[in-house]
Amino acid sequence: MKVLVTGVNGQLGSEVAARFRQLGHEVIAADRHMLDFQQPAQAAAVIRGQQPDWVINCAAYTQVDKAESEPGQAFTINRDTPAQLAQAVAAYGGRLLQLSTDFVFDGMQTRPYVEDDATNPLGVYGRSKLEGEQAVQRELPEAVILRTAWVYGVHGHNFLKTMLRLAIAGKPLRVVSDQRGTPTWTSDIVAAIVALVDQQASGVFHFTASGETSWHGFASAILEEAANAGFTIKTKKVDPIATTEYPTPATRPAYAVLNSDKISACLPFTIPAWRDSLKSMLQEYAICADCS
Repeated sequence: MKVLVTGVNGQLGSEVAARFRQLGHEVIAADRHMLDFQQPAQAAAVIRGQQPDWVINCAAYTQVDKAESEPGQAFTINRDTPAQLAQAVAAYGGRLLQLSTDFVFDGMQTRPYVEDDATNPLGVYGRSKLEGEQAVQRELPEAVILRTAWVYGVHGHNFLKTMLRLAIAGKPLRVVSDQRGTPTWTSDIVAAIVALVDQQASGVFHFTASGETSWHGFASAILEEAANAGFTIKTKKVDPIATTEYPTPATRPAYAVLNSDKISACLPFTIPAWRDSLKSMLQEYAICADCS
């Protein structure tokens, strides 16, 4: 099977490409030089030329705050180019999996969001991702939309690696305690993507690790589990603060927990608890020679 993976320089795309290659598939690892998401027509032309069996779209504009001042770029990358990719894939009968986000919801619920809950994004980033979902589904109704949240991994930039770097340096940490979600390891997301592709799935799915916590709870767990994994942690505690004490240009959902019951029926594994995956990731990161 020929699989084209976009965003291969990112924390998720790099692992998706590596996993499909390990499974023996022909992998086209498309970085921004090969597939420019700011040029939708050019990106679609690459897809038409390659005609992969599956396109796994991990590329996205993910700078949540910056999107508020760069809406044009966010919508081009998160909506317009995915729409063109879906149109190109539909023309030759291929398949597409589009990654999406918890930011399509407003976070006003008190129970985990299921796939058909009403969407109501709070900012440009969330709106661009939601309109990207909708555009893909219009062009390719059998596409897979996979929403996830609070992503971290051994590659690329993420909250975990920022907390770890600051804690190793002994910097004080103040983290919001009134936003809740589920930290989700890229390795687990990749396993879910492989399962959906293997089953030729279609439709909207949610996938995160199981359980929930706050950003403060996540940061505190990072310090504890990193110390257990052998990192020298100089910062001993994380101070909790309210969202109002850390104003940002974009409003975040206060409750970003996704319900993964639907996808669990498609998976050949039990969805791990977020803390167990955190422990596994830090053990891997501690011995990773090429993780930046």
